[in-house]
Amino acid sequence: MFNLKSSPAAALLPLVLLAPLARAEDAVLPNVTVSGQRAAMAEDYPATVVSVDQQQMQQTVNAVDVEDAAKYMPGIFVRKRNFGDTQPVLATRDWGVNSSARTLVYVDDIPISALIANNNTIGAPRWGVVSPEEIERIDMLYGPYSAEYSGNAMGGVMRIVTRQPQRTEFTFDQTEALQSFNLYDTDNHYLTSQTSATAGGRSGGLSWFLGGSFQNSFSQPLAFVTAAAVPAGTTGAIAAANKLGQPADVLGAGGLLHTREANLLLRLGYDLTPVWRLTWLADFWRNAADSGVSTYLAGTDGAATFGHAAGFASNRYQLLENHLMNGVSIKSDSRGEWDCEAVVSYYDFLQDRQLSPAGVVGTGTGYTPNGRLADYGGTQWGTVDLKGIWRPLGFGGPQELSFGAHVDRYMLNNPTWNTAGWADLTGAHDGLYSSGRGRTATQALWLTDQWNITPAWQATVGARLEHWRADEGFNYSGTTAVTQPAESASAVSPKGTLSWHPGDAWTLTASLARAVRFPTVGELYQLVSTGSTYSTPNPDLAPEKDLSGELAVQHEFQRATARLSLFQENTRDALVAQTSTLAGYPVPVSYVQNVGEIRNRGVELAGRETDWLLHGLELSGSVTFVDSTILSDSSFLSTAGTTAVGRHAPYVPRWRGTLVATYRPAPRWALTLAGRYSGQQYSTLDNTDSTPRVFGAFDSFLVMDARAHWQATEHLAVSLGVDNLTDKVYFLYHPFPQRTVVADLHFTF
Repeated sequence: MFNLKSSPAAALLPLVLLAPLARAEDAVLPNVTVSGQRAAMAEDYPATVVSVDQQQMQQTVNAVDVEDAAKYMPGIFVRKRNFGDTQPVLATRDWGVNSSARTLVYVDDIPISALIANNNTIGAPRWGVVSPEEIERIDMLYGPYSAEYSGNAMGGVMRIVTRQPQRTEFTFDQTEALQSFNLYDTDNHYLTSQTSATAGGRSGGLSWFLGGSFQNSFSQPLAFVTAAAVPAGTTGAIAAANKLGQPADVLGAGGLLHTREANLLLRLGYDLTPVWRLTWLADFWRNAADSGVSTYLAGTDGAATFGHAAGFASNRYQLLENHLMNGVSIKSDSRGEWDCEAVVSYYDFLQDRQLSPAGVVGTGTGYTPNGRLADYGGTQWGTVDLKGIWRPLGFGGPQELSFGAHVDRYMLNNPTWNTAGWADLTGAHDGLYSSGRGRTATQALWLTDQWNITPAWQATVGARLEHWRADEGFNYSGTTAVTQPAESASAVSPKGTLSWHPGDAWTLTASLARAVRFPTVGELYQLVSTGSTYSTPNPDLAPEKDLSGELAVQHEFQRATARLSLFQENTRDALVAQTSTLAGYPVPVSYVQNVGEIRNRGVELAGRETDWLLHGLELSGSVTFVDSTILSDSSFLSTAGTTAVGRHAPYVPRWRGTLVATYRPAPRWALTLAGRYSGQQYSTLDNTDSTPRVFGAFDSFLVMDARAHWQATEHLAVSLGVDNLTDKVYFLYHPFPQRTVVADLHFTF
């Protein structure tokens, strides 16, 4: 049992409940529009779906990047640390911020998930493949209830649907953001400037879209340099603790990123026939970044010093990244008995280098001339998906069979080199320092049968057969080289959903599914030892096996919708990343292990109503509670005598909540006030990291945002907003942005 009054999220609950109940008398009126959308969505996904469209995003969200659009979706959190962040991982209601491989993200039919890893470094989806101006809507599909998707969908699937230009059009967008940040001895303002433009159109059967953007951003400190004791002969250190409550005095700020990102996107579509359409997507992304530090320490002579703390060196680095993605799809839309689809995608790390000094020298703020060069060049992945649809009784008939095949290959190449000059991005090096490489490959067949038994009952059953193999694993550290053994596994994942529509206003859905997620090549073989990132591989990981169930009840009113979902997920051999401080390493070390069994059990309430209390006021919100418990973990070792059994699973907060109020006093205006709440979470299996508001902690937070949107003319829109309106200070390992003003000018021609 849980006490609703024990959490700040409870403050959001009455408003969500009252919104649909305030119009309960309207329940007898059918809503043709909403019913139609529900039926269309059910053809694609058998369980809970939540959507946000282009108008909602433009009017209500301070959206600088595509991933911002998911900010207020029920149970969803995108770990975006700063503008220009290359690591915005998608977290769902039952899996947290260190679970990038437990969700799938697609642009139309092309996957943009980076299943090369399951972490916050290279595992984030490639959001830059799509521009905000291109989006028609974003659908969030909760849970692994479709056989079409791999076990990586255990947290859900996000589908970004783009619009097809029907006439020649041009857009230009200029966004400026200014953050005020004040923490410890860092007090500064950080500016982000983004310019983007798109052009699109159609000529006969050919449609085209070209988009480009450039972002120049400065971030708040993403890390702090800490030490168990004040360096001898220095002053200026700030007494503090780490997440375990141990002394960790703050010596200075690190991760002060200056990022220059450029993105160029081209999408071409051609109607081969009235039925068949060919689409090609190409995206080139470039990032050049510098991470700086700021010391709080002074020596006996009063001059700034690093105090010989190695953390200043690990937080000083340079990045140069050039990535290329290609995707091709061919799809039929016959509205007849048969339809087919084929999708091929390929993502290549053309160049990806990070350089950092090996250490600090002298009594001042100098670095060693030599350093480390971490290189991801040659890392790549490719996917092939084939799909067929058979409607034995014709289009719109009561039965639809879909089936398909999937092939993927992920290759990791991640050597770290010694280099005589750590500022030399050309790639010159003096010898191998460490290395991690390998590959994984998966083949799958799947089948789904969707059957409208009666007008009120619909059943969807399916199964997915998968075979996975990992090989070519190699690790090198110091003087030790290890060729890792090949691993393989197979799995069958059945799925089933039953929906009942007793009337136009009610929908009851019960879903049950098994999902198997195989280890990523990064979890198996990645060995990183440069900059502020240290990770160790584990080539003996087993696949995690997930059994998920959901019971959802949805009720539609004339101007409102309410949904209540009960869900439970049991995951055996769960792949959980841990971050610990180990002797000999200047920064925390990340590693992955199998945890015996984790149970996620929860309830989610979501609602939305237009014209709530007064005309033009729209209210939407959600409350999600999750009891995420470790049921067994025989591999957990603790020198402190603690246990993981019975503890809350890492990175999953018990409570999440959203509340968004948008008032439209006139057709051209939209005024929004929104709140996002997340409860406390842990990053250790035994939950010993209970010290809040310190670097490395995972805090609870309640953040308020505001936005005013004015459609000045048919072609010009002006927006002004504030994120983190109340200037909340909180950490999710990193210190997150404080109050930020966002201004946007959007031109459409």
